[in-house]
Amino acid sequence: MLFLVVALLLLGIILGSAAYLPWPVTLVVGAVIVGWLVVFAGRERRRRGRTRRA
Repeated sequence: MLFLVVALLLLGIILGSAAYLPWPVTLVVGAVIVGWLVVFAGRERRRRGRTRRA
């Protein structure tokens, strides 16, 4: 639950700062976040697949 609160807080900060950042910086930060989410989802999928077989 704490992770969700921190994630929402960071989302609010990033969205708020996106109004003041230049477009290229905003796109780079967005790409980094998307990359992190893809890696996280892949690790979770692999972990859940491993626990189901056991």
